[in-house]
Amino acid sequence: MELVILGASGFIGSAITAEALSRGYQVTAVVSRPERLTAQPGLTVVGLDINDTKTLTRLLQNKAVVISAFSGHAQQDVKAYYLHAFQSVLAAATAAKVGRLLVVGGAASLLLPDNSRLLDSPQFPPEYRATAEAAADALHLLQQQHALNWSFLSPAAEIFAGAKTGRFRLGLDHLLTDETGKSRIANADYAAALLDEVEQLKHQNRRFTVAY
Repeated sequence: MELVILGASGFIGSAITAEALSRGYQVTAVVSRPERLTAQPGLTVVGLDINDTKTLTRLLQNKAVVISAFSGHAQQDVKAYYLHAFQSVLAAATAAKVGRLLVVGGAASLLLPDNSRLLDSPQFPPEYRATAEAAADALHLLQQQHALNWSFLSPAAEIFAGAKTGRFRLGLDHLLTDETGKSRIANADYAAALLDEVEQLKHQNRRFTVAY
């Protein structure tokens, strides 16, 4: 089976790409800087700006599964860039009649026990606000459209570079914490949870979350 991964060279995208290849998928990795990825069996690297909606539409034509993992963290105006690029991805995936769109989401739109958003907490770090607001807006865009079959995976509050354990919990709209109150997940386990969703289709047209 072929997977198209947008933003495959980033912190989470690279983990998803590695997990997909380990499971035997043929991966088309769409990146703005193809030199960041090393050629290997099963991997096709395509250099493309995802804001080029027409070219992206042609690439995604009738693809069964597309994973959107781009971040925009390197951009000066992260929120504006992310939303513009995400709208391009939505338009291209819709026009190309993509079978499923899975989106790497943010944790900030997850709910706390009082049903307020993590994003609205007084303790939310201001340096992450632009990225968080953009991801929350992307989730809203997905929820308002009905043309695409989608899933949106929010990580734990802290996502770090770590090895795959295969031991994690899944939730829906509320932030998951452990017995000490921490909310954490390694990028490799995040990738495993996303690929499990590709294969098991348990959260179609909704957001879910993963944490230890």
